[in-house]
Amino acid sequence: MSPPSLLRRPTQSAPLASYSRYNSDAAVAQYCDAHYGPDKFGVANFAARLASICLENTAPNQRRRALDLGCAVGRASFELARGFDQVVGIDFSARFIDLARRLQTRGKIGYQVIEEGVLLADRAVCLASLGLAPTASRVAFHQANAQQLDERFSDNDLVLAANLIDRLPDPKQFLGSIHQLLAEDGLLAIASPYNWLEDFTPRKQWLGGVHRAGAPLTSLEGLHKGLARHFTPIGAPRDLELVIRENGRKFQHYISQLTLWRRVR
Repeated sequence: MSPPSLLRRPTQSAPLASYSRYNSDAAVAQYCDAHYGPDKFGVANFAARLASICLENTAPNQRRRALDLGCAVGRASFELARGFDQVVGIDFSARFIDLARRLQTRGKIGYQVIEEGVLLADRAVCLASLGLAPTASRVAFHQANAQQLDERFSDNDLVLAANLIDRLPDPKQFLGSIHQLLAEDGLLAIASPYNWLEDFTPRKQWLGGVHRAGAPLTSLEGLHKGLARHFTPIGAPRDLELVIRENGRKFQHYISQLTLWRRVR
């Protein structure tokens, strides 16, 4: 018998077709390059920066377990393993998780990026060259739904949810339940560009970017409302940039807002 569900199933779910883009060859290559490729336009590596901030805000005696929700192809998980005893990376995309596992096992992988049209360029990733090989064994990757996790994934000193909440079918339920995955005084890190789309999230479930009772509601206000019962904010929100390369002449530039929260009850 499987363990009981820790987080209840969301009442709404996005069509699976909405998530299929994250299993495409193009998405795998783009995210591999974003996680492990060279910096672009002077923008520091997003996943590595996130992990560094999380480590800066956790004491050495509160680094037993970390949970990286929406880990994609794993860079932040590997970076967190520099300081945490155990790290679990979870993503809904089986392709992303397969790549992260292969990189962990082999230590290096190759991938191809589009230059233009059907012209491709070879790229390579090596954990050792990034200084991540010595602690890579501390990471375990799982393909799973971030809103349907069981008790195996609880009792964490850190939960990182990077660019995840605006791709969930029920982010309000996620915020109301996420404390169950954290130990007392645990740290919750949420980063998001708040790119709400009805392909993933019904509008009535958006945390912000809408009007409520005739007044504009921002996603940051929605975060505070959803987390107020169990968390207190740490510091001010900060903006982190992310660049995703589509081809040699087209790039996506995101500004993701990072907020940190301490579980208090």
